[in-house]
Amino acid sequence: MSNIDDRFEIKFWGVRGSIPCPGTETVRYGGNTSCVEMRVGKERLIFDGGTGLRILGQSMLSEMPLMAHLFFTHSHWDHIQGFPFFIPAFIKGNKFNIYGLPAPNGATIKQRLHDQMLHPNFPVPLQIMQANLEFYDIEAEGKITIGDVIITTGKLNHPGEALGYRVSWKGSTAVYITDTEHFPDRLDENVLRLAQDADVLIIDTTYTDEEYYQKGSSKVGWGHSTWQEAVKIAKAVNVKNLVLFHHDPAHNDDCLDRIGEQAISVFPNTVLAKEGLIIKLKHPLS
Repeated sequence: MSNIDDRFEIKFWGVRGSIPCPGTETVRYGGNTSCVEMRVGKERLIFDGGTGLRILGQSMLSEMPLMAHLFFTHSHWDHIQGFPFFIPAFIKGNKFNIYGLPAPNGATIKQRLHDQMLHPNFPVPLQIMQANLEFYDIEAEGKITIGDVIITTGKLNHPGEALGYRVSWKGSTAVYITDTEHFPDRLDENVLRLAQDADVLIIDTTYTDEEYYQKGSSKVGWGHSTWQEAVKIAKAVNVKNLVLFHHDPAHNDDCLDRIGEQAISVFPNTVLAKEGLIIKLKHPLS
């Protein structure tokens, strides 16, 4: 039997961008917004607090007391709107370290999470949360060490700024890159650096090329990329497994099936993120 503290496991709790989209046409992939959990050795890492964080929080209640690290890419609504409904944060005895890049206007991640819970937006303030919440402002190009896990950050091309994260442990690497928009004439050096030789690359593929460049309704400048650009990144830096993420709420299950088929035809080791998907990395140095 394997030791649960000797694992690198990724689980998807929310895979959508922009707005939750529950309904009969999004059952297979899910309608919750961004939230990805990584169990890495002894550490529990959570990336983004979209509505998927609420579901994750419910699943954690049987494991208290809890200790986890919560990393935000940025504070657009679809990445923070689950935080006020994260039940473990309201329970004394739990501890969460919370990380984020200060906004261009200087607002810290603590301030932004606090502000979304003020009247008239929310009935109770952040201060009602009884867990031990420690907030950390991090750098756009830096490293964070948690035990024997190394998290490298990189700035992404997104309105208002966003961070990508590279998680390395015992020779294995998973990369979380959302939200980001590709450049028209080159591959993004920050994205390439973060994704180099990754075992798993989870990346923003909100649009198809056809949608992104569509005349009259172009998505250029909206801060998101396409699955075709993700494939270019994966091929350029020797990514082993590509995970398409941050699905457009307008893309129903059948649409995502078609995108998956097209992506796999040009990069076979591709999967589409869906709620409940678990990816287990085998680390060579164990």
